[in-house]
Amino acid sequence: MRTSLYIFLTLFFLSCSEHEPEKTAEHHEEAEDIITLTEAQIKNANIETETIKTHVMSRELKVNGLVDVPPQNIVSVSFPLGGYLKSTNLLPGMHINKGEIIATMQDQSLIQLQQDYLVAKAKLQYLEKDFERQKMLNENKVNADKIFQQAQADFAAQKVQARGYEEKLRLVGINPDKLSDQTLSRNVHIYSPIDGFVSKVNVNIGKYVNPSDVLFELINPDDIHAALTVFEKDISKIKPKQKVMVTFVDDPSTQYECEVILVTRNVDNDRSALVHCHFEKKPKQLLPGMFLNAVVNLEDIKTTAVPENAVVRYNKQSFIIVETGDTTYRLIPVETGNTSSGLVELVDKSNDLQGKKIITQNAYAVLSKLKNAQGGDDH
Repeated sequence: MRTSLYIFLTLFFLSCSEHEPEKTAEHHEEAEDIITLTEAQIKNANIETETIKTHVMSRELKVNGLVDVPPQNIVSVSFPLGGYLKSTNLLPGMHINKGEIIATMQDQSLIQLQQDYLVAKAKLQYLEKDFERQKMLNENKVNADKIFQQAQADFAAQKVQARGYEEKLRLVGINPDKLSDQTLSRNVHIYSPIDGFVSKVNVNIGKYVNPSDVLFELINPDDIHAALTVFEKDISKIKPKQKVMVTFVDDPSTQYECEVILVTRNVDNDRSALVHCHFEKKPKQLLPGMFLNAVVNLEDIKTTAVPENAVVRYNKQSFIIVETGDTTYRLIPVETGNTSSGLVELVDKSNDLQGKKIITQNAYAVLSKLKNAQGGDDH
């Protein structure tokens, strides 16, 4: 009987001694994330705390895109009758004004066109007078109706021919009202149809160009805008009049405000669509094709959020440091969401964080001291 009791007590104590290290390990693991500071340490480290509360935040969508211009703002300049390019001073990127001479053309056919118009105009004047004369004679029954009708037909035909030459002259930029035998020229100027800048120069001096050739490409920057590439899964979130903040690669610190004006309804082969945005204040350095980054403000929501300085990173995980006593703090892992206006959203599904005090300034100093006290790992 005594032997049995002895064996039972021995096994009981052995069992207790086996479980005791587990409790100690659990307590040690919990204590690893807690630190107590002195009042002097808190003051010297300039540690500040703030209560976690609900903030109104904008959900954001980060995308990229290009500076774009609509097709109606891109002008391809050609010469309808063809000819040789005598001179031009245009270079890509150069600013031009509407009505400015951008090139001078030469060709034998241009001289012939002016000559034909002047001859047709002179003949029209003669036929007009002859028509008036034959009309008067016919009214007085002096000549036959046939003669009057012939004069009438010749005058009408010549009027049509002269008008045709006149329109051809206008087509190449020659004002027929100012054309005379004294102003007839082998040079014809090409004038800029818009205010804008030169995008492409496709010709050189002395080259012959056909009527279908594009000499220059001009861009009117009045409607230059941001074209954002948005993937299919996000396109339903974008709506007209949403605010967008745009930055450029050459100056990422400067933001430009835009507004969504159009969402395309077709998806490309790469499962994305274009969103067109209007600049509220147009940057001076804008050029078509420039790369840009953008943040689309989707909607305002109420959510649990803390200042960005309150969230610390350690071993690829996010943490906040919660005040558990007057000078005692605990490291708590958190899941973060959107970032906006200096705030970070906390995905607090259980609502356990509301009302807790956290360190919002010099949180990394506390994290460093906590890990140093543990003889911790590298950051």
